Amino acid sequence: MSTAEAPRPLFAFHPEELAALCVELGGKAFHAKVLRAEVLERGVLDYAAMTGLSKTLRSALAERAPILVGSEVARSTSGDRTTKLLIDFGAVEGRSGAVETVHIPSLELAAGKGATLCVSTQVGCPVQCPFCASGKLGLARNLEAHEIVEQYLRGRALGPVSRSVVMGIGEPLLNYANVSAALDVVHDDLGLGARKVTVSTVGFPDRLRKIAPEKPRFQLAISLHTPFDEQRDELVPAMKGVPIEEVLAAADFWFECTGREVTYEYVLLAGVTDTEEHARHLAERLRRRRCTVNLIPFNPVSDSEYARPSSQAVERMQLALAERGVVATVRWSRGVADDAACGQLRVRAATARS
Repeated sequence: MSTAEAPRPLFAFHPEELAALCVELGGKAFHAKVLRAEVLERGVLDYAAMTGLSKTLRSALAERAPILVGSEVARSTSGDRTTKLLIDFGAVEGRSGAVETVHIPSLELAAGKGATLCVSTQVGCPVQCPFCASGKLGLARNLEAHEIVEQYLRGRALGPVSRSVVMGIGEPLLNYANVSAALDVVHDDLGLGARKVTVSTVGFPDRLRKIAPEKPRFQLAISLHTPFDEQRDELVPAMKGVPIEEVLAAADFWFECTGREVTYEYVLLAGVTDTEEHARHLAERLRRRRCTVNLIPFNPVSDSEYARPSSQAVERMQLALAERGVVATVRWSRGVADDAACGQLRVRAATARS
């Protein structure tokens, strides 16, 4: 096989390129629409099942344009049916290419609600928050758009998906071109609207100000974690030296451009970020802003110096914010207890191989 004929992932082809490939392989241009519909609308992940295409064309496409290129190397499923996949997209220079994707079924299945799918955007994370397992192995590379799309295809194979959070491994704004291209497919072909997709970032102000006028089709969540600049420098190393007020001002600009409120993610670390003083100062920063605070009790990570707060401490924090006019919700993480923390399954797999 020549270099020109080397396999290339299906979703690395633009629709026009895919139409040309179908013609090259003996099919018709419209067959590109047929096979995209098979995958994106019907969820077919095997060319052999696409009986609307000739056997010869299916065989050639399987060789030239594989639908899935990653491999599932681990899976954890909890009692509430939350499933975490570890998908390996191939090592680069000896570094793991594995990322995590989490399928979280709704607790209201009787009401016909599907699952929330959490996807990753980078192999590893350069932000390296000390309480998060995602950055423990550093950043290996950005994910390509087709690799992000593949996570949606694999997640949907586990059950219907009605919402998505781009909150897995990686910092989305540092791989924005590929994230944006992947979300175009998610919106246009998988049918998840802008209010059904949330992108979580640590809030690079310049990047937020650049993309906000484009009115991206997603909800914005910013990982704040503390109202104190000095402490945030420690908890979010990639943002060291960037004042919290600059992040908040960029978020205000986002709201002005898009009309969509920002959610502030706030990890509760026992005795570190869950105090009355933290609640008071956080409320001072946010109470005149249209926003919601999402309180996230810490998920234990191996060898971590941090601890999870008690349910009473979480309730006190939520009440303290509410009393000061700030809307706050609590997100108790679901999933397998031993692998609940983001990046933990990846770290354990890498440790097992070493």
